[in-house]
Amino acid sequence: MNAEKIPDIIIGRLPIYLRALQRLAEKGVHNTSSQELGEMIGISAAQIRKDISQFGEFGKQGTGYSVPFLIERLQDILKVNRVWDVIIVGMGDMGHALARYNGFVNRGYQVTMLFDNDPAKIGQKVNNLEIFSTDVLVEKVKQNKIKIAMLTVPASAAQEVADLLVKAGIKAILNYAPIHLNVPKDVQVQHIDPAAHLQRMTYYL
Repeated sequence: MNAEKIPDIIIGRLPIYLRALQRLAEKGVHNTSSQELGEMIGISAAQIRKDISQFGEFGKQGTGYSVPFLIERLQDILKVNRVWDVIIVGMGDMGHALARYNGFVNRGYQVTMLFDNDPAKIGQKVNNLEIFSTDVLVEKVKQNKIKIAMLTVPASAAQEVADLLVKAGIKAILNYAPIHLNVPKDVQVQHIDPAAHLQRMTYYL
């Protein structure tokens, strides 16, 4: 399987399938069908079958999918069959909320370090994690071989911090700043702009 060849829109649906399967597993369900999954998440059964078949044949005609097996395969594909360390840069309201959020660990991620450039915040603790100065970011991230960062700084500082993250060896950035980041090709960036999502929805209201 060549990851480059799988359309990003399909990769984006895999975590939705994984979450639905995990909910079924929690209820003690061992087998499911694309029909049942589709009803849970509002995606057509045909689309689910097509997406999943990009990665091999996982279902049997007539018996559907084995829930534990498909969970294991999707975790494997999404590389969340391990726990990734994540840093948060920018300890404003959003940074605090993310640092306190308990929903990352059971999905394959663990926040291990926090950074800010405000002297008043440095040394404080959030969820038992100390806030470090961005001055030591490159050194600490390299030391701990961390590859993922969540960026919750103001738009005016985002590119400067992104440059630091790239220098530190970060390969994936979840960017909450409402600004496009320029990074090398081998660095993945996902933009999370709640206002833009709201604007997209109000179009339909």
